[in-house]
Amino acid sequence: MSEPERTDADRTQVFGAPGPGPDPADQQTTEVHPVAPAPRQDTPPIPFRSVGADGAAGHGVDRPAPADGTWRPPVDPATTAPAWSTKPVAVRRGDAFGALCLLLAGVAAALSLLLPWTPDGPTGLDLARDVVDQARTDWTGLFDRGLWQPGAVLAGGAVLFLLGLLLLVPARAHRALGVLALLVAGLVVAAVLVPSYDRDWQLGTFDLGFYFALGVAGLGLLGALKALLTGPKVR
Repeated sequence: MSEPERTDADRTQVFGAPGPGPDPADQQTTEVHPVAPAPRQDTPPIPFRSVGADGAAGHGVDRPAPADGTWRPPVDPATTAPAWSTKPVAVRRGDAFGALCLLLAGVAAALSLLLPWTPDGPTGLDLARDVVDQARTDWTGLFDRGLWQPGAVLAGGAVLFLLGLLLLVPARAHRALGVLALLVAGLVVAAVLVPSYDRDWQLGTFDLGFYFALGVAGLGLLGALKALLTGPKVR
């Protein structure tokens, strides 16, 4: 009995040889479409309650958040204020020019003690002794004998010298010292004007000691006005 004839498909099944592949025309083409992103839903603004100045919650009033949707804590002015004061502050300082004038007035009064006030007359030191002796016996005699004038110049010069030292002490203003110095300087001015008037303003009848007395009056008045008119310096 003869063996039947095998075809190519039978040989493929027997020997395991690969058969012809599928026809590309029979394959279906799959198209890939991009997926559109889902619409984004913005988070609604979160309401927050108002907070009082003392940190306690308000009365239940809900206010909307800021426009950018970010919640920010309330600002406390006490925590944001600077540690230093922003108001103008008066600077403590001394009055150098006023003090210099008053100190020079005191020095002029001291120099007048060593010099005669009138030609061939007593010195300032002799006049000071006469003033002290007359004040011990009868102080009203100072006005009768005209001794109050050298006494006012010499005592006023000493007081002006002390006030000049006080003007060097730093302070916001020295107007109180200026008022006191003005009163003393006014007394000294009167003490030099009265004898000048009695001699018809003939200053040639006086000597060098009286000229220093005039310097006490002028310097004391200048220093007193400087201290009185100078206000506080602020920055």
